[in-house]
Amino acid sequence: MVPKGKIVAIGGNEDKGSFPLPLSKDHSQRILFFEQGILKRIHDELYGIGTRIEVVTTATSIPEELYQAYLHGFILLGCDNVGHLAIVNRTQADSPETLQRLRKADAVMFTGGDQLRITAAFINTEALKLMTHRYLHEEKFLIAGTSAGAMALCKIMIEGSHETKPLVKGIVSLGEGLALLHKVIIDTHFVNRRRIPRMIEAIAMQPELVGIGLGEDTGVLISRGNEIETIGSGLVVILDGRELEENNFAQLKTGEALCLEHLIMHVLPKGRSYLIDKAEIDN
Repeated sequence: MVPKGKIVAIGGNEDKGSFPLPLSKDHSQRILFFEQGILKRIHDELYGIGTRIEVVTTATSIPEELYQAYLHGFILLGCDNVGHLAIVNRTQADSPETLQRLRKADAVMFTGGDQLRITAAFINTEALKLMTHRYLHEEKFLIAGTSAGAMALCKIMIEGSHETKPLVKGIVSLGEGLALLHKVIIDTHFVNRRRIPRMIEAIAMQPELVGIGLGEDTGVLISRGNEIETIGSGLVVILDGRELEENNFAQLKTGEALCLEHLIMHVLPKGRSYLIDKAEIDN
């Protein structure tokens, strides 16, 4: 089924779920990592004034700080109808209050932090079923995620990686995500943290998927589950292994070197689009 709703996945800037909020003024402002351009695009894709946005802070250990940052950002755009869903477990996700708020929301935004917290709280819940149904059937419904929140949107999710020798089997671990996106696998902080090697191994494991590497301050708007448009200030890297002529992953032992032939890479600046089904950049 072709989804009628839209997805916005954002590359993030720093691990706000892993560290306390910085005290210095300069570093504190970095919590506003999402560019107003990306937030404005989210706002513009919906109803404008009166749009209801729910910020889900499940992934982070500083939920109130992140919520306040998003609230401030949206208020600057004239949108003050922004709620906070501080969900930490499945019971809270499926509470009558949460489900009612998800029914009324025009957009749901997952913050960064730890993607495993998101999947633990939402997989196999009525909340996820409700969001999935709305995403599939409603044109004016949008789901966004940044950093860990972006990675969790996929059916197959990067759970993490070992900081050891890259491009050998066994560095990357994959797991079950929220399954809102079925054709892609997403990684974030892609260029700054040199994550191309771990995406290459992820594609070696799942060559039917298209890898989307999101730079910081950068996002993608995904329409109809197929069209990927770059938004924000940076670059998006696409890794496509669907035409691989050699992939030795299945034959390797842990720690042995990968060999992939004809792995295709695209680099997309702001405003350029990639069509997954056609495997081509749309001008």
